[in-house]
Amino acid sequence: MNYLAHSFLSFTDGQIVGQFLEDFIRNKDRYSFPKDIQDGITMHRAVDTFTDSHPAIHESKKVFSPLVRLYAGAFVDVAMDYFVATDLSLNSLAEWKAHSLRVYRVLHEHEEWLPENFKKMLAKMEQDDWLYNYREDWGIKFSMRNVLNKAQYLNPDIPVFEAFLENKPFLQECYNHFFPDLLAHAKGINSLIQVDNK
Repeated sequence: MNYLAHSFLSFTDGQIVGQFLEDFIRNKDRYSFPKDIQDGITMHRAVDTFTDSHPAIHESKKVFSPLVRLYAGAFVDVAMDYFVATDLSLNSLAEWKAHSLRVYRVLHEHEEWLPENFKKMLAKMEQDDWLYNYREDWGIKFSMRNVLNKAQYLNPDIPVFEAFLENKPFLQECYNHFFPDLLAHAKGINSLIQVDNK
């Protein structure tokens, strides 16, 4: 999953920070953070492991794999954030906006734990309000362009966004089969974390 889903599947401020940090730190450094941030790192990994093994995600990857092969999962992650952002059964538009603002605030409040490369990304994320704007086609196009530009072996002109648009109904169906399972799994992991913290 991508940034919005990981932030939504966080149950404390510390978990929000840890969920974002996971992709920016070395594994051996995870225990240098406060316990609540470590819990977020644990949650991020649990979310990713569950996502990678879900049948609906395997089906979703078929949309992108002919274009980007092993990078298909990265584009599915971005696509799923579009469906999270437009899922009004999870939050209203006003609640999604409030969620985005809360995430930026929490990350700023924990800046002492953020590496410099993450701080630079956070400034761009907040300026363009990535989290809220994943609901827009242009927001997903921008995110997919970022993935293409960062990928070492991919041509930046590969039409992954066009594939997203052409297959949006199918990807929506995959999301509908997948995300309730992921949400239940994340809640279960959080319950285990809370028991462990007592």
